Amino acid sequence: MTRIFYATDVHGAELCFLKFMNAHKFYKVDLIIMGGDVTGKMIVPIITHENGSYSADLFGKNWKLASGKDLAEFEKKVRYNGYYPVRTTPEEYKRLESDRGAVDKKFSEAMVNEFRRWVRLAEDKLKSSEVRCYITPGNDDRFDIDEVFEEGGHVTNPEGKVVMIDDNHEMISTGFANMTPWNCPRDISEEELAKKIEQMTSKVTDMSNCIFNFHCPPYDSGLDTAPKLKDLKPVVGPGGAIVEAVGSTAVRDAIEKHQPLLGLHGHIHESKGASTLGRTLCVNPGSEYSEGILRGAIIELEANSVKHYQLTSG
Repeated sequence: MTRIFYATDVHGAELCFLKFMNAHKFYKVDLIIMGGDVTGKMIVPIITHENGSYSADLFGKNWKLASGKDLAEFEKKVRYNGYYPVRTTPEEYKRLESDRGAVDKKFSEAMVNEFRRWVRLAEDKLKSSEVRCYITPGNDDRFDIDEVFEEGGHVTNPEGKVVMIDDNHEMISTGFANMTPWNCPRDISEEELAKKIEQMTSKVTDMSNCIFNFHCPPYDSGLDTAPKLKDLKPVVGPGGAIVEAVGSTAVRDAIEKHQPLLGLHGHIHESKGASTLGRTLCVNPGSEYSEGILRGAIIELEANSVKHYQLTSG
């Protein structure tokens, strides 16, 4: 039997990532899988003043910070909430206010540096164990982070590959998703996504024991229900917010065609649960990264069967 812990969509929240790194001990699993959208969404400039103090804006509040412990605690708070602390000068801050290109470059640099630190933390945590760690970038993650995986040994990016996770089970993975209203870095058409999936499935030797680690859930599976949007705002009807299926038809078609053993999905934070498409168990543990809560799934696999699964929160 192989015991997996799967989580997804931490969006830069370091508290959740640290919990993910400790999950193998807490849940006593053989491998841990992060299903995508691992990086944060914004930087928090911390201005360095001539008198040695610091200031920053966060959560609608202006923070006045002394050096040392105050600064370290504030940067920890920023990271735990999924943002990137960036120390800067008043002059540079003023330039950044009027230069979106410079802000974008600063964000990418901070994102890569912080993700590199995460990978090194993971390497340090796992180096004395036999636990394997797979992290797939999701549709929200910029391509800048892909090179960081090459620096590790225990942390693997399985994107586009066929990976043997034990003697019986193969896993294919992709963090690409069908188009979203936000035009994320790894949003592609359904046709392109279908081609990527078929390139991987053609290399699978035993589909009855295969895992589809696809960031995007299958369309209309109950794992892809999200608020309907118009001009990026929720559409409200007489009974409240209107919801709709937003998953991928390419993912659903591939699952229905190939009937793998298991589907691991994320992407839609508010649609946690499990459903079956034919013989395939599909799981989306959901995400509450902004609350510091790591949602996940423990899944026990035997040859040709999912023996047990359990959604977790902690």
